[in-house]
Amino acid sequence: RMSTRALGKALVIAETLEGKLVPATLAAITAAAKVGPVTAFASGKDAAAAAEQLSKVAGVQQVLVASGAAVSSGLPEELAPVVKSVVETNGITHVFAATSAFSKNVIPRVAAKFDAMPICDITAVQGEDTFVRHAYAGNVVATVKSADAVKFATVRGTSFERAAATGGSAPIAAVAEGGAASGKSKWLEDLIAKSDKPDLATAATVVAGGRGLKSGENFKLLEALAAPLKAAVGATRAVVDAGYCPNDMQVGQTGKTIAPTLYIGAGISGAIQHIAGMKESKVIAVINTDADAPFFQVADYGLVGDLFEAVPALTKLVKG
Repeated sequence: RMSTRALGKALVIAETLEGKLVPATLAAITAAAKVGPVTAFASGKDAAAAAEQLSKVAGVQQVLVASGAAVSSGLPEELAPVVKSVVETNGITHVFAATSAFSKNVIPRVAAKFDAMPICDITAVQGEDTFVRHAYAGNVVATVKSADAVKFATVRGTSFERAAATGGSAPIAAVAEGGAASGKSKWLEDLIAKSDKPDLATAATVVAGGRGLKSGENFKLLEALAAPLKAAVGATRAVVDAGYCPNDMQVGQTGKTIAPTLYIGAGISGAIQHIAGMKESKVIAVINTDADAPFFQVADYGLVGDLFEAVPALTKLVKG
């Protein structure tokens, strides 16, 4: 008997950065595989390199590529008509992409062309038409059932295991791209921050600081701890708003959503919007002078103490 799962056919819109797949795309492939065979779609100036990587991903059945001038800059006005054509030509029933600024641009625009409502930031796939997503900073877990003929969803990258980057051998084919985009937006340039430090979104270990650090200068304490741990350094919204750290270090509902193996929080009270961005961490350790801080309620390990004493002591132990 044919299962419901076999009735779907999924398309994953891949996201790349400097010729490499964004890791969350592999999580989107895992989510897509739960509804049926997966076709991956790569576009832009790095499409050829991305297609080669996608063809080797376990679970990908086919890779489609659009690499011409019409889609070179990745503007949603450029991509939407191409993706629409791919969906119609290949009988696609589901379109997925990892949650990011890129997918928030593209997915709603394509969905509108099918008069469909995108389901944002899903954390589970319960069936061909049923998905789970969080709302109100994770306080509400909603099960959403879609009746749209073609279903569109963005996938929270930390909620699904990443598909294996090797083991596949999918064929690669080019797709028709049409003419130049007619939108009002114009791509000027990409400004990408360069750093030799671990990426906050994908790091296995994260050390984060809050208002208890009292100044941006004191984040050097966390950087000293992070270095031997090969950890990324994060921050709460409060310290970003105070100017202690740049926006790209913010973890939380309005920042980055992370799920490291180890998360260490120093001087963080545990505001609900921050917890929403890191609560899927495997192990959570907290340092705070306030024994009643809400963060201790979600922590696996907690130390009530002065971070200005505890963090240097911990750094010394880690360095051996």
